[in-house]
Amino acid sequence: MARPSLFQRATVTRIVKESADARTFVLAPHDGPIPYRAGQFCTFKIAVNGTELFRSYSMSSAPETDGELMTTVKRVPGGAVSNWMHDHLSEGDEVEMTKAAGRFCLRETEVPLLGFSGGSGITPILSLTKCALATTGRRVRLLCADRDADSVLFEAILTELARRYPDRLEVVRHLDAESGFLDPTAVRAFVGTDGHADNYVCGPEAFMEMVELALPGPGVVFSERFGAPAPLPDAVDAAPADSVTRPSTAPSAPPVAAGAVTIILNGKKKTVPRKDGETLLESARRGGLAPPFSCEAGNCATCIAKVTTGSATLRQNNALTDDELEDGYVLTCQAVPDTDSITVDYE
Repeated sequence: MARPSLFQRATVTRIVKESADARTFVLAPHDGPIPYRAGQFCTFKIAVNGTELFRSYSMSSAPETDGELMTTVKRVPGGAVSNWMHDHLSEGDEVEMTKAAGRFCLRETEVPLLGFSGGSGITPILSLTKCALATTGRRVRLLCADRDADSVLFEAILTELARRYPDRLEVVRHLDAESGFLDPTAVRAFVGTDGHADNYVCGPEAFMEMVELALPGPGVVFSERFGAPAPLPDAVDAAPADSVTRPSTAPSAPPVAAGAVTIILNGKKKTVPRKDGETLLESARRGGLAPPFSCEAGNCATCIAKVTTGSATLRQNNALTDDELEDGYVLTCQAVPDTDSITVDYE
C-alpha cells in the first residue's frame, strides 16, 4: 500500500473580514470536496521564509448548511502561520491542506448543547451550532468570551441563526474589557439547570481549564486542543504558537534503554539510542532532525511515517485507518517503540 496522500492543494476563492484580526478563508480543494464533520479541522502546510510550518485550523462552515469549505484564522502576536496567511494570502492563491480530522463533533443525543468559547475558539463551535440546529431538535446555548466589542467573531451569523431559531438558540456575550475575565461563578450561572448537557469548550488553555473545572456536571465535556510546535534540540528561535493552541511541555528526559531508533527523513538516516517512553517524533528531534508535525495529539496525521523494522504502539490515534495501521504506518507523535530497535521512514 502506497503512503497515504496527506496534502492536497486548494484555491482561496474568497476572504471574509470577520474582525480587525480575524479572516475567514473560503477554499475550493482541487481534488473535489473534502468530506468532513462539523467541528473538525484541517492542517495547513505553509512555507514561511523558506521553512515549512504546519498549523491546524477548524472549519467555521458545516457540511449540512454550507456549500463552501471555510476556515477562520485569527492573527496573534508572533503567530508565524496565522500572520503570514493574513499578510500574504489573496483570493486566487493556493494553499496545501490535509483531509479533515478531529473528534470535536456532535454525538447522537437530544440533550442540550452548551458551547463555551474564548476568542477564535468560537470557530468549531459555530460549525457545531449550525449542524445541531439544522439536523436535530436540540437546544443550543453559547457563552462567548471576547476581549472587546471589536474582537467579536460571527456576530451577524449568530444573530441571524438566533432569529431563525428563537426557541432553540441563545447566545450570551462576555466582553473582558467591560466585565473582566470570565470566572467560574459566571460559568455555573450560565449552565443553570442544564447540568446534564453536552459541553463543548474551545479557546486559550487557561480559559479551557477554568471552564472545565467550573462545570458542575454531570454532563459530558468535549474540549478541542491543538499542540503547539515544540522547539528542536538547542533551537533558539522556535516558531511561536498560533491562535487556540496549547504550548507543549517537555517532560524530563526518559532513561536510556538498550536498542536504537533509526529515522529516515529527506534522504538522511539518523540513529539515536532508544529511551524508554519516548515517541518516535521526540527521538527524531533529539537526533537533530526536523520532521513534520502539527497537533501532537494523534489527530491530524501530519507526522505520519512507516515503520519498516520493529514495532510501536500508538498512545492515541484519531487519524489513521485500520488498513494504514496494518501496512505499518504510525503517527510518530504518538508511537512508542515496543522493540529494542526500530526503523521509521518518513519517505
